Amino acid sequence: MSGTPVEDVLEPERPICDPHHHLWDHPGRRYLLDELRADTGSGHNVVATVFVECMSMYRASGPPEMRPVGETEFVNGVAAMSASGGFGSTRVAGGIVSFADLALGERVGPVLDAHLAVSPRFRGIRHAAGWEASDQVRNSHTNPPPGLLGDARFRRGFAELAPRGLTFDAWLYHPQLPELTDLAKAFPDTTIILDHFGGPLGIGPYAGRRAEVFGVWKTAIRALADCPNVVVKLGGLVMPLNGFGFHKREQPIGSVELAEATRDWYLHTIECFGVARCMFESNFPVDKASVSYRVLWNSFKRIAAGFSAAERAALFHDTAVRVYRLG
Repeated sequence: MSGTPVEDVLEPERPICDPHHHLWDHPGRRYLLDELRADTGSGHNVVATVFVECMSMYRASGPPEMRPVGETEFVNGVAAMSASGGFGSTRVAGGIVSFADLALGERVGPVLDAHLAVSPRFRGIRHAAGWEASDQVRNSHTNPPPGLLGDARFRRGFAELAPRGLTFDAWLYHPQLPELTDLAKAFPDTTIILDHFGGPLGIGPYAGRRAEVFGVWKTAIRALADCPNVVVKLGGLVMPLNGFGFHKREQPIGSVELAEATRDWYLHTIECFGVARCMFESNFPVDKASVSYRVLWNSFKRIAAGFSAAERAALFHDTAVRVYRLG
């Protein structure tokens, strides 16, 4: 980022598994292995990463439901490049989370099997469910209907995950958290990973209401934590939709200010879920609009400074490696 504050890396030797990043090649927005390596190689000890779906490199032909398998093929190739050792020590995309349309019901089974067949790194799917009635909030890229997580056909598709040992990454907005809690209770044998704190909104009808949103979110997060099959990614909190406005600043934010501005969201989630069910994430390059990779992970290290050595190891590395089976 232009004008990013120059900061020394805190705890530069600490092993990190970044469990949430994307890879894409859009006009003017390229983020492939070289760009990711520039970020992960900016000073922190990132030893492994997990790729999460973003509609990259879908197949151009074939049955529509099978086209997302192209993303797994693409990312598996990037992961193989990284695993060769010729592109640095970080093992990029050791785990791959792709898309399959769970609204297909039982018919999603062959799609999941196709993902598994093309990559030994395939770990699960994300079917984004973010929906908000206001036209000032953009709904998820999957164009979900309201109430998707409770839809009977969707749930029949969801039931195909656990028998294959696959996880489900959940992306939604904070008013939908009770819907996810209901889903988690209905499928206790499926590991659900909540992305980005459950998408607390700070734009549109939620602008200027952060304290109110925080209160609603806190209650919903505590209820979700009662589901032992749910784990949480700690990050993705500085997107424009969160309403902090960091992406508009002339002088990018530093880690001290960022940690202070966001600390309460992190500490409440860790208190509810415990470190064994929490993992820091970058959400790059999406969060790169607001903060550099170096500053972001420094802010995480500041937030976690009061935890024990074993607790910090879980938050930065061990939980992600266990949940995504990267060992």
